[in-house]
Amino acid sequence: MLTESATPTETKQPARQKIRLGDLLVEQKVISSADLDIALTAQKKSGRRLGRIIVESGLAGENDIAQALARQLAIPFVDLRKFSPDASILQLLPETQARRFRAMPLARRDGSIFVGMADPTDLFAYDEVARLFQEGIQLAVVAEGDLLAAIDRLYRRTDDIHGLTEELARDMGESEASIIGLEALGEGQADAPVVRLLQTVFEDALQVGASDVHIEPQEKHLAIRFRIDGMLHPQTQADLKIAPALALRLKIVSGLDISEKRLPQDGRFAVKVRGRTVDVRLSTMPTQYGESVVMRLLSQGDTPLTLDTLGMPPAMLERFRAILHRPNGLVLVTGPTGSGKTTTLYAALGELNEPGTKIITVEDPVEYRLAGVNQVQANEKIDLSFSRVLRAILRQDPDVILVGEMRDPDTAQIALRAAMTGHLVLSTLHTNDAASTPVRLLDMGVPAFMVATSVQGVLAQRLVRKVCGNCKAPHSITPQERVWLGRAHADDQTEAAYVAGQGCDRCHGTGYAGRRAIHELLEINTVLAESLARNSPAEFVAAARSSMAGHGLRDQAIALARTGVTSLAEAMRASAQDETS
Repeated sequence: MLTESATPTETKQPARQKIRLGDLLVEQKVISSADLDIALTAQKKSGRRLGRIIVESGLAGENDIAQALARQLAIPFVDLRKFSPDASILQLLPETQARRFRAMPLARRDGSIFVGMADPTDLFAYDEVARLFQEGIQLAVVAEGDLLAAIDRLYRRTDDIHGLTEELARDMGESEASIIGLEALGEGQADAPVVRLLQTVFEDALQVGASDVHIEPQEKHLAIRFRIDGMLHPQTQADLKIAPALALRLKIVSGLDISEKRLPQDGRFAVKVRGRTVDVRLSTMPTQYGESVVMRLLSQGDTPLTLDTLGMPPAMLERFRAILHRPNGLVLVTGPTGSGKTTTLYAALGELNEPGTKIITVEDPVEYRLAGVNQVQANEKIDLSFSRVLRAILRQDPDVILVGEMRDPDTAQIALRAAMTGHLVLSTLHTNDAASTPVRLLDMGVPAFMVATSVQGVLAQRLVRKVCGNCKAPHSITPQERVWLGRAHADDQTEAAYVAGQGCDRCHGTGYAGRRAIHELLEINTVLAESLARNSPAEFVAAARSSMAGHGLRDQAIALARTGVTSLAEAMRASAQDETS
């Protein structure tokens, strides 16, 4: 969005004069003289830029300062939160230069480049930017924080990744000798093509908010894909012959057996990406055309959410808290892979983690480190299984036990016995909804009386994509959506503010940005416990669904669509498994 301070019809240059930012802000009544004195005193002590001190002290916003500069210099102010730069001209200014000079090309206009700068009064930066372009430039002022966020979002590594894959393919040649030589790569070979390629892939993945990186050998090429907001997106295709080099390098840093290519392997390692340490969980699997590698990215800087930030309706959150604070019993969190079950469990542990409570977990892997919690990493290679660790845990006098996943009948029975003998046990199961979860325990061979007396509550959840706030627009209900809403008994369809994303640079053309959890909570009451004790699955499921009527996963998805948080199409997608279960 351009302000009316100026119209960019000719090349604009910063006035060749020294502009004192503080005096300018006082003159334009952005801050008071007293505010300026406070900021100048802080600047003398720290030596930092005055504008940054003013913003961080809350005296003025970045946009206020940028608009004041625009008025003084008679050039436009551009709000990058509402303006989509032309991606085709971004490479005219390399990312390193864009960050150094706090500048970004925005569009091509009237034979020149429209460039946004955080500080157009920086004459050195202006001269360098003007020199880098072969054509004239028109200046605009942008807020520094929005500019840096736009650089992070828009400067992708696709071209770099493609170039590095070609370089690696040339180095590989036709022989296996170069592959064998990769085994010797250590810290001193950071400039090797395979190392630079993987580092660039990680940088690009973190930049777009990917949760997983997939490296998949196909019949004629190697595919690299990112999972963003739960959906897979192609990143690049490369020569198939580099696949063994990538798999070998990743096995080396993960400490896996590089000679074993016939069996799946799991490992983990840490990588530094732009000053952030990222834990990488790695899984390899032999496929028809080579080893497929999938990596889950977990930033060590990320902290688990709290129960208040999970997005549960207040009444459901109150009930879930009450279940968690019972002295014993089993609480299960269910849902498909990638639905946020672990995040919910860690939020629950954060609620229970007090000096007077001993908490022990058995996980595979340990995703987050929690202060005050005793966390055990299961390791099947040395026979440190879930069931074996659980037996040892019961001799450690715990109050709360977290079992990462109930993978087998032995683990399930030990966990339920613990829940019957005075321990609160938290765990997960892969089921489609809350009603079918206790039935799944029965299918695993757990005695009906144990399920009936131990299970206190089941929380089922999904993740739905949120509509991009930058490109969302009103959405008219399609006939298919109207039929679906009718089946869901959703009233007042015409009054809801349904929206859909149109696709923009902020959401990478998908129309969605970020995700939000939806939940349904099944609390085991006397009636439900009695039907479980009678080992009557059909009766139990019918009663369970009746008790949750109006508060299920589909109901929450529709509520988010009605309020414009997600789209109707996404609500239908997220509810599909719930409806067929």
